[in-house]
Parts: sequence; C-alpha cells; structure tokens
Amino acid sequence: MSQMIINTSILVRQMVIRQVEAIPEDLFDIQPEAFNNTIRWNIGHIVSALNGLLSRGGVSLDIHLPESYNVLFLTGSKPSEWTITPPSKEELLQYLKEQLQALSEISPTILDNIMEPPVQLGPMKFEKFGELFSFTTIHETMHTNTISCLLKVIKHKQG
Repeated sequence: MSQMIINTSILVRQMVIRQVEAIPEDLFDIQPEAFNNTIRWNIGHIVSALNGLLSRGGVSLDIHLPESYNVLFLTGSKPSEWTITPPSKEELLQYLKEQLQALSEISPTILDNIMEPPVQLGPMKFEKFGELFSFTTIHETMHTNTISCLLKVIKHKQG
C-alpha cells in the first residue's frame, strides 16, 4: 500500500512535467480576471510546497531551492507584487524533474512514521508522515488543475 502512495505521487509529477513542457512560456505570466495567480506562480508553488511540506515532516528531498522561491511562491503571494525576476520555465522544469527523482528514492517504510509534533496546516492535522505525503499529491493535483483552467481561459481570450 505504501509503495502505491509513492507511485501515485510519481505519476502525478510525471503528468505535471508533461503539462508544463507543453505550455509555451509566453503564456506563463498572463493572469486572467478572477484568478489570483499565473501559470508560472502555480508551477513554482508546486515546487516550493513539496520541499516545504516534506521538510516539515522531517524528510529532506535534498533539493536546494533558491531563497527567492520562498518569497515568490509562498501561499498568499502574488505575481503582481513581485519585485524580483521569477525563474524561467527551464529552471522550474529542472526542479520538477529533480524532485521527481527524489520522490522515487523515498522509502515506503517512512510513510508510517509518526510526526512529533504533528504538522498543522490550517484546520488540517497530520500525525503520520504518510498523511502529509498524500496531501502533497492532492495539493499538486489541485494546482495542476488550476494551471489547466488558466490555460483554457488564456487560450479562449486569445481566440
């Protein structure tokens, strides 16, 4: 069962990479009305969130992201408020792929580890690492869907 959870996470990341590779970078920074962020922000948030969430559970992917990612892609941040240059599509893909490799090296046995103290994210409380790990996959899927929605709206507006 634990290996299936990891395999699902790997599959989701492979899908994200294929999706990002297919999007022209000139669409990455268009922010349609009714959206809080852009395609570039969602990709960067996926990368940053995985590193941050897993480290809260005591697991390091050994992927050292630039310090700027914490500012650019933190929950609640907005591209309209950026004062530094965001990473390129190529750089974001590099980190997505490095994390994919790191995910494939996670041992299923650690998913049963109890976290002391538990990780609290808003109303959610994660007591086992596997719960937090599963949430990262759900989180990634939600942002992948947002990227798809952004892309549809952008392409519709472009006619």
